[in-house]
Amino acid sequence: MGGFAGTHHDALLRLEAVGECRLVCTCDPNMDGFRQRRRDLDFAGRGVRLFADYLEMLDGCRDELDVVIIPTPVPLHAPMHKACVERGLAVYLEKPPTLNWAELEEMLAVEARAGKLTNVGFNFTVDPQRQALKRRLVDGEFGAVQKVGVSALWPRSDRYYARAGWAGRLLTDGRLILDSCLGNAMAHHVYNALFWCGSGTLWEWGGIEEVSAELYRAHEIEGMDTVFLRAGTSRGIELDIAMSHACAGEPSNEEFVACEAASIQYRVLPGSLERIDTSYEIKWRDGRIETGEEEAMNIVDMNLRAYFAYLRGEMDRPLNRLVDSRPFVHLNGLVYLAAKRITTVSADLTKKTTLPESGTFTSINAIAEAVQCFMTAGQFPSEQGLAWAARGGRAVPGELPSLEAVIEEMSKDVYKHSDSEISRR
Repeated sequence: MGGFAGTHHDALLRLEAVGECRLVCTCDPNMDGFRQRRRDLDFAGRGVRLFADYLEMLDGCRDELDVVIIPTPVPLHAPMHKACVERGLAVYLEKPPTLNWAELEEMLAVEARAGKLTNVGFNFTVDPQRQALKRRLVDGEFGAVQKVGVSALWPRSDRYYARAGWAGRLLTDGRLILDSCLGNAMAHHVYNALFWCGSGTLWEWGGIEEVSAELYRAHEIEGMDTVFLRAGTSRGIELDIAMSHACAGEPSNEEFVACEAASIQYRVLPGSLERIDTSYEIKWRDGRIETGEEEAMNIVDMNLRAYFAYLRGEMDRPLNRLVDSRPFVHLNGLVYLAAKRITTVSADLTKKTTLPESGTFTSINAIAEAVQCFMTAGQFPSEQGLAWAARGGRAVPGELPSLEAVIEEMSKDVYKHSDSEISRR
């Protein structure tokens, strides 16, 4: 009922009103805590059955259900996905499916027995404008793709990391979590970048061949809140990504695709997924400039409609299959193997700002300039001479089996070298 599940409930209410679907049941272990929300959504009038346990819900409503939406904490995704598939139910699974490459392979083995393929809630591939540009790219209109990049600065406060026991964690109860800006909050844009890297067909994502990375933390967390990475992909395209939650100002993000004949800048304005504005600019090498924009898309409604169309047989595949997440999950694991450590930025190299309604924000000194330099000049922070920076390293997919052991050591290192005690919440 809480968190991003609330966005799904609002979307389903709208879609039910136009005959697109019917909400049969919902589940939350703290259902009594949502009494007003249940009234607002008119569960009683709509005949929605309520449960505290998801297995009881699946078994009690199995004959009425076509699809189950799973917008729960990431550590619950794999067992919940398996329970649905075993009961013959289609699954709309929120992103990320998992950030553990081995667990993803286990989920794919379960998926092989599914009657209908799972859709993963990476929301932006549904955008018609993005699909149109990708078709032009695949058709060769812009020439060969040479480089794809994403930069994003999204400030997050201490309250963001206190919202759940797994937030900002590398491990919980011995399980890989790897929650980070790369793997969770900004995961859509990482997935988008891999979508641009899959330049052979419309529905292709670039596979990862190697990764170089530097990881940082300025918040009092176990994981990282800042990442700089460069990856080589299966089609020889360079992928550069720089992201941080340890920053100040308004949220910003930008995707770019550099091709032989033109470069594309693509922007998604941060905000509610109930209203998404996007724009692009194409700069041709011959001096031409082409622009376009799309306003007020309700991106969650669009993704749900697309999956329902697939379930009715009107589309031949979900927009984002579980297997399409493999490059994304591999990339997330490889950044840790490449960097080999998460460097803690000392407090005297950060600035803290407390807002009564939002909590305390921590910003790394000159982080915006470091991101800009990386994206334009290709220099990692350690190559920029920044006082808080430390050199990372390189990794390849063949090293993924060692990820769990590396993360366990990384987790121990937090408590030996961080400037202040980090709560294990």
